Amino acid sequence: MNLSPLPQIMIEPLVRAALLEDLGRAGDITTDAIVPAGHQAAVVLAARQAGVVAGLDLAALAFRLIDPSIEMTVMKPDGGRLAAGDIIARLSGPARSLLTGERVALNFLSHLSGIATATAGIVDAVAGHKAQIVCTRKTTPGLRALEKYAVRCGGGSNHRFGLDDAVLIKDNHIAIAGGVRPAIERAKANVGHMVKIEVEVDTLEQLAEALGLGVDAVLLDNMTPDMLAEAVRMVGGRAITEASGRVNPATAPAIAASGVDLISVGWLTHSAPILDIGLDTAP
Repeated sequence: MNLSPLPQIMIEPLVRAALLEDLGRAGDITTDAIVPAGHQAAVVLAARQAGVVAGLDLAALAFRLIDPSIEMTVMKPDGGRLAAGDIIARLSGPARSLLTGERVALNFLSHLSGIATATAGIVDAVAGHKAQIVCTRKTTPGLRALEKYAVRCGGGSNHRFGLDDAVLIKDNHIAIAGGVRPAIERAKANVGHMVKIEVEVDTLEQLAEALGLGVDAVLLDNMTPDMLAEAVRMVGGRAITEASGRVNPATAPAIAASGVDLISVGWLTHSAPILDIGLDTAP
């Protein structure tokens, strides 16, 4: 897996904000009251269940911002498959600092690993087909770059990062414009030559109209596998085909078998459960 980490300048403000939220106005009063200032400790980040890890750089930064003297050794890098009980990383340093940074580190790590795990489940389900699993803009406000990174950790790919990436003409655009044709024609007249245009269609009739106008991609929304197969035949390689709607590990194989290029899944970033990861004293 060719996985590039997110630049520190992108993740530092998010981790810093999370730590400031947690520290409040007086810091970790529980730990400061109980743990001696000079006490050193060794701990591990351990997987409580099987999955795929994502977000280690954020976890490491959470500890490092609390105390630069904390040392972290990664055993399972981002994108790595985990079995229950696997040690993901080992940390050592002042006990107070480790306990103070624990929750923010685990919040990021568990959330992003949950997304990576959910993505891997669907990627595995469509193995053997050409379809790529892609995410959407249905992300937690402020965390889009992180959540889309987690999708990549799980073997998926990214759709648009924002509204300015490409033109995606959806059903409401079509309704307000008065149809597929005027929507596409207006888009072509108002965007530059470098901007790709995708249009969402619900019927094969809309698909035929869009293809006649020349678009780069078609979003085949909530079509049955049989309709998707017919849509792929109609497109005949003239545009990228993307399927969406009701995608899960059980339905994904039939969708992929239709021959579509992409399968977009919104719940990967808005509803994937966390992966249970804990911080334990080192064995």
